[in-house]
Amino acid sequence: MAKRKTSFLCSDCGYDSPKWMGKCPGCGQWNTMVEEITQPEKGHRRSFQTGGSSQKPAPITKIKSEKEPRINTQINELNRVLGGGIVPGSLVLVGGDPGIGKSTLLLQMSAKLAQHNHTVLYISGEESIKQTKLRAQRLGINHDNLYVHAETDMDLIEKAIDEINPSLLIIDSIQTVFRAEITSAPGSVSQVRECTSQFMRVSKTNGIATFIVGHVTKEGSIAGPRLLEHMVDAVLYFEGERHHTYRILRAVKNRFGSTNEIGVFEMKEAGLDEVENPSEVFLEERSDGAAGSAIVASMEGTRPVLVEIQALVSPTSFGNPRRMGSGIDHNKVSLLMAVLEKRVGLLMQNQDAYVNVAGGVRLDEPAVDLAIAVSIASSFKDKPTKPTDVYIGEIGLTGEVRRVSRVEQRVHEVAKLGFKRVILPEKNIGGWTVPEGMEVVGVSSVQDTLRHTLGG
Repeated sequence: MAKRKTSFLCSDCGYDSPKWMGKCPGCGQWNTMVEEITQPEKGHRRSFQTGGSSQKPAPITKIKSEKEPRINTQINELNRVLGGGIVPGSLVLVGGDPGIGKSTLLLQMSAKLAQHNHTVLYISGEESIKQTKLRAQRLGINHDNLYVHAETDMDLIEKAIDEINPSLLIIDSIQTVFRAEITSAPGSVSQVRECTSQFMRVSKTNGIATFIVGHVTKEGSIAGPRLLEHMVDAVLYFEGERHHTYRILRAVKNRFGSTNEIGVFEMKEAGLDEVENPSEVFLEERSDGAAGSAIVASMEGTRPVLVEIQALVSPTSFGNPRRMGSGIDHNKVSLLMAVLEKRVGLLMQNQDAYVNVAGGVRLDEPAVDLAIAVSIASSFKDKPTKPTDVYIGEIGLTGEVRRVSRVEQRVHEVAKLGFKRVILPEKNIGGWTVPEGMEVVGVSSVQDTLRHTLGG
């Protein structure tokens, strides 16, 4: 009997080493090397070219560019995140916390495509077909074009794909699928890498759009080797609190569209509903006359979203004051508080500061700086801002308010929701049409902003 050969693979990045090491040389993480039995390489090479035929190198000037056809999912928010719909032959990885609604979203998408004469194969590795049927009944799903198969063996899954030849394939989840030739357990680095590679070959060769559900770690990243995210065409994260009704679908990688788009859904008893106007949702519970509140018009991809930023500043009871941010980087909170102290004269070195973005959305663009600074100053002075004001602008370290992009689109969204005044960078005024009934105030510094909003 031949001696079994083993190697050590990093569970984060997939680095292969013949011996165990405490620190992975590939990604620098500690205690991520796991022992697995290596498999002999098969004597053939794989080709991921569509149609399986190899092609010769060609000058880029001679290659004909063709617009990728799209499959309409019939869910506008999902189409927006995918860049206009599903590209046939694409491989999409969907991640999110347990119970967040990944399976529900994909099952609803499958039902809508089945109703429009697309054959869908839903592979369930975690639930039996009866459990999937119960979920479908709860969602009101019942169509002959939707096939459900409870299987985890890769060879049997490939056989089912060949028999049905679907236009859409859903794998729920990749951590449960295994190949019998690989002796390691399902969900291991070798199994996940090999099975994903096989699904990529099937997807590209047959032009089948494939969605793969991936588990996430306690840090929120997709479980398994980081190579998994590099292999697929798009990576979508489904975010939100399990005990809240709103969910946000965000693309962190997309070869066929922008990664700045988000889709907003509301979880109800009958499934996920689209939220076509997220601004109204994020502002509906805002309390008027409260100090420490400011509204910002943030761009999420091609769509402006109005969000409330809340700040609470109070004297510290610790040696070092705390700076915390929910929905924004806490380092930005520290930076803007330093600007307010140095350039405006607000003594906040002995104050704790807590900043929160209402609604669970995460903001990471520079245009939210002005609203954060105003909310912090409002809470510190205990003076409420006007409920009809919106703040847009980036703040520099010298206290200047710098111009932002797509200001006209932001202001039109502000006017549509009934706000009366928008405070924005002075450099952004001019060259565009101000909506009727809207007052636009240009500011050049943080001091100028606080003088217009809080009286100095």
